[in-house]
Amino acid sequence: MDAAVAPISEYPAPAVADADEDALTVAAAVRGDRRAFERLYRRHVGQVHGLCLRMTGRHDRAEDCVQETFVAAWRALPRFESRSRFSTWLHRIAVNTVMGRQRGLVARLEVVTDEAAELLDRRAVDDLPALDVEQAISGLPDGARHVLVMVGLYGFSHEEAAAELGIAVGTSKAQLHRARALLAKRLGLETLS
Repeated sequence: MDAAVAPISEYPAPAVADADEDALTVAAAVRGDRRAFERLYRRHVGQVHGLCLRMTGRHDRAEDCVQETFVAAWRALPRFESRSRFSTWLHRIAVNTVMGRQRGLVARLEVVTDEAAELLDRRAVDDLPALDVEQAISGLPDGARHVLVMVGLYGFSHEEAAAELGIAVGTSKAQLHRARALLAKRLGLETLS
């Protein structure tokens, strides 16, 4: 990837690209067009950064993971098979990058309250201080927190999350249920949406 690419913080929120637009851009990047890959980077860097930040809980680690993700994607791009969307493939690389870095690190997850609130009863969450929701999520056990982020916030299927995390599908479902139950208990809520 070109070293002249600006830091993540200088990019506006990414526009949602459709699969056809990504497919054309990926094809050009596979042929070695660095500008095409830069367009993919600009289009997806915000979402990848959000995923990495939520899984690591630290901006510095997230930015390192984002850069590693895109370097890995550039190297693996010729092997991209277009069976899934480019964004799905890229998110999987990001999850693998984060998980690889966390094997030797103890990391906490902090989730933006607006997204976490989607998991909870909106009326009850509106009355809670944002810090309470963030602390409750950051205090979840790693397995429950990772599944909550991947399935609950990023829309991975349980099958996808299980494959990426190296767990059984049933374990993914159980971890999501556990995460929601722990959040409800910690926040004093009886039900989750």
